[in-house]
Amino acid sequence: MKKAETNIALMALGILSLVASCKNMNDPGPVFTETKISLATHRLASFSVIKNSKYLVVFESGLGNDHTVWSQKAVASQISNEFDVLMYDRGGYGQSENGPGPRNIERLRSELDSVINQFSNGRKVILVGHSLGGLIIRDYAAKNPLKTAALLFVDPSHEFYNRPSQAEEDMLFEASKKAYGVNFGGTLEARELIEDIQYVSKLPPLPNIPVIVLTSMQVDAANPASARQTWFNAHELLKNGVSDFTHVSTKKSGHFIMIEEPELVLENFKSLVSKLP
Repeated sequence: MKKAETNIALMALGILSLVASCKNMNDPGPVFTETKISLATHRLASFSVIKNSKYLVVFESGLGNDHTVWSQKAVASQISNEFDVLMYDRGGYGQSENGPGPRNIERLRSELDSVINQFSNGRKVILVGHSLGGLIIRDYAAKNPLKTAALLFVDPSHEFYNRPSQAEEDMLFEASKKAYGVNFGGTLEARELIEDIQYVSKLPPLPNIPVIVLTSMQVDAANPASARQTWFNAHELLKNGVSDFTHVSTKKSGHFIMIEEPELVLENFKSLVSKLP
């Protein structure tokens, strides 16, 4: 395996290693209302605060993580003080039922669309996506430009950097299956990584709305400086076609910026909102 490929694999395995801790987190508190959303094939668990604010803020988690990754450091709770907030567990995660395959970006975006439609009431959404969730919200924004007000990417996956080989995908799939079972959402999503990268590489540029990207530049054994620079360069490509684009890097936190440096996420969310009418 090439050195760059090894870095990708190690980072992805690190993501899966945090699943257990996130799955054991308590829900973000009684202020969030749990609602089961019935799709044609399965039900998804959502967690929301609805006070009829101008915008609906929707969180999308990364590979291997349910909604609690956003409540571990109260990021979602603090934002809910001023905005309607929606979190949910994708199929096969947390309290949601297993969804039909393949669990690829196109299907995940379609299910996100259904979840949003349950709560938006015609409002535009502010999407916050981490890691693989960044690919999902990109697809949503591309398909729903008039419904999307702004985007906040938290160390998102990108096809310029994340280009797994079949051997890497197999390794991640088997590792997740061994740790969490074949029906776990992260296991099923790991099986689609190559197809997902091919799919998002054909997406059009983001709609011309405010976009902020947070990038971890923290160097460690799995992520040398050269790999971090390639990661940063990949995120820079998200500005294509976007006139209001802000790219923020940090060395204080790794891939899970919302857990290690939640104040940075909150600060930039406020900045993003300040750009909206």
